[in-house]
Amino acid sequence: QFYNAGVIAACRRSGARFSLTTGMNPSIKRAIHSIPDTAWQQITYPTAVPDPETGELISDAEVAEIPAYTAFASRKKGERVTARLIVRRVRDLAKPAVVGEQGELFPVWRHHPFFTDTPAPTLEAEREHRHHAVVEQVIADSKASALAHLPSGHFHANAAWLIQWAMAYNLLRAAGALASAFHAKATTATLRAHLVQVPARIARSARRVTLHLPRNWRWQKAWTHLFDTVHRPPEPA
Repeated sequence: QFYNAGVIAACRRSGARFSLTTGMNPSIKRAIHSIPDTAWQQITYPTAVPDPETGELISDAEVAEIPAYTAFASRKKGERVTARLIVRRVRDLAKPAVVGEQGELFPVWRHHPFFTDTPAPTLEAEREHRHHAVVEQVIADSKASALAHLPSGHFHANAAWLIQWAMAYNLLRAAGALASAFHAKATTATLRAHLVQVPARIARSARRVTLHLPRNWRWQKAWTHLFDTVHRPPEPA
């Protein structure tokens, strides 16, 4: 909360808008429970987004907002911030719903709130915030690659690592998409472990190079599919 308060203060000093994911503290829980059932609006994402808690892909959710929520209420009056609290809720499939004679009575939800001062309508604000979350996931994933070397005290070193990261990231994403449906959505670290750091042995005989892959290797089919696609024999003239 102290970190978010500093970010919000900096945004307001510079005239910028803010959109920050919040935790589920008691104040926010009380605010969410006060939202009437009729206030929730259905939202569908054009492309499924990963759930931050389970990692499962979701494409449908419900969104509602509290137009005037005061954050940091325990702090001095000048440090309190009143803005919009927008909440996305998704069904918690890990917890069975309470079912009665006439069907489902109490569906179980998980709530994901964020605090913002954007003037956009509720659903548009939610979509914009989800786009930011996707970018943050890419950055987090990239810290397992060349971005782990940033920041450096030398400008040119930062530029070089950034270029190498962009090249490696795009090549790995393309390789994953060609390998299998699983690897198309895998992280950078997983792609390196499955497709790049291959436990193979290279043998040379009669001017031929042979790559011996391990037996019963779990990712052999994906790797060979990638290899055959990239090194496909040339089409006959």
